[in-house]
Amino acid sequence: MYSEIIRLKELGLNISQIARHLDISRNTVYQYGNLNPDEYNQVLEDMQTRQKKLDHKREKILSWLKEYPDLSGAQVFDWLKERYPEIDISESTVRNYVSYLRKEYDIPKTIHKRDHEAIEDPPQGHQMQVDFGEEKLKNAQGNLVRLWFIAFVLSNSRQKYVEWLDRPFTTEDVIKMHENAFFFYGGRTKEIVYDQDHLILTSENSGDLILTHEFANYTRKRGFLIYMCRKQDPQSKGRIENVVGFVKKNFAKHRTFFNLERLNEDCLAWLERTGNGKKHNTTKKIPAEMFALEKPHLLPVYEKLNSTCKNSITRTVRKDNTIWFMGNRYSVPLGTYDGTEKVVEVMKVQENILVISDLETKQELARHTISLEKGKLVKNNNHGRDRSKGIDKYIETVAVFFNQPSQAKEWLKKIRAQKPRYIRDQLQMLQRSIEDVDVLITEKALNYCLKHNLFSATDFNDAIDYFGKMQPKERITRFGEADFIEIKPLNEMDRSKFETKPMTRDFNYYKEILERGHIC
Repeated sequence: MYSEIIRLKELGLNISQIARHLDISRNTVYQYGNLNPDEYNQVLEDMQTRQKKLDHKREKILSWLKEYPDLSGAQVFDWLKERYPEIDISESTVRNYVSYLRKEYDIPKTIHKRDHEAIEDPPQGHQMQVDFGEEKLKNAQGNLVRLWFIAFVLSNSRQKYVEWLDRPFTTEDVIKMHENAFFFYGGRTKEIVYDQDHLILTSENSGDLILTHEFANYTRKRGFLIYMCRKQDPQSKGRIENVVGFVKKNFAKHRTFFNLERLNEDCLAWLERTGNGKKHNTTKKIPAEMFALEKPHLLPVYEKLNSTCKNSITRTVRKDNTIWFMGNRYSVPLGTYDGTEKVVEVMKVQENILVISDLETKQELARHTISLEKGKLVKNNNHGRDRSKGIDKYIETVAVFFNQPSQAKEWLKKIRAQKPRYIRDQLQMLQRSIEDVDVLITEKALNYCLKHNLFSATDFNDAIDYFGKMQPKERITRFGEADFIEIKPLNEMDRSKFETKPMTRDFNYYKEILERGHIC
């Protein structure tokens, strides 16, 4: 590079031209362009002997790379900061040093990849693949509108069918659009491949698929086989994945949404013109022409089945006894979640009413007004723990300790109204304070609190302390009988000594002494 810079410089090229020609920075041209051959050789020698900033950690980093060949430079940087907090180095320096060590010691970065095998297309009329998509289009006013679509593709001919909706799909919608697709194709295949969607599948159940109730009935009537892809395995249904991407990028991108009917009409026209009318990239054949050969192999469909299922979908109950629906959480009764993947049926009975039912018994679990907001918790009052029963019982228990339980109960209810969050703590404090106190004192304290509108266990305790000091000797039980009058000790002593008082002098006496001392 040095000789090339010198050669171009001698030809009369300026710094910028040399930098562009050699694809290097102008600083590099400045640095090497002003060196003579001896100075350049010295630079090369210095580069060979120069210490790298991380050389003192070479062995440690090298051991990591040998043990974990797929380790990234960013992770090495994090490990260094974790083990040596005092180290002062940038992440780019670490990345460069890791690259240097990989080249120096021939440690290529291993990449774990999944092996894919090309397979023959299924026989004609054997398989169809189905998947769902979602896209946002601008309407005539320029606002974004969220839309949903379902796509079908015949695995042999690649003939496609797509239908759009302006709301999320329900099981009834899915069944209806299957019927529309069968009549579009003029028949059905023996097998249909699906992703694990909640509209179709309740649980994979280790291979023994549990379908949603409505879709299971539909498959029995139509008689087709179901192949369900594993979770997070889009490669196993690559044909329909490509169709969904094709619809989004070629048909939907930058399209204006006017209404649903026009969108579906435009989509059918696009399918005829492009989706099924252009040569397929993999087969190098036109799907419409290949479909003409596949159509005779489809199983006949003579009439559309009228869907008798309700406009329902399924949802999994979360640990907090809620379900997700349209971006909000809706409550179900406490205990609905049983530690398993509990699935419930969700149905809109009106435009704004959501009904949640047991999937097996069809018993209604909850009914909510659908929220138009997002991220809200919509909860029925009777779906939480009924904490009021325990508190009510506790109030009755504490009220018994008073001479007039009904009066005490009303006072305790006012404490509850003012301190609902801490009512249990208040009751515990009151119970501890009155268990071993004269009923007469507790009655006085209660009357004092009622008279001065004091609704707090702390104020009640202060009143007990006050009245307790005022009446230290005689104790009255809650039954009105004296437990004891003043107890006299067995070894009686002269109590007059307790009445002895020290002699006190008048203040003037001390004043006179101080004045005499001042005169001296």
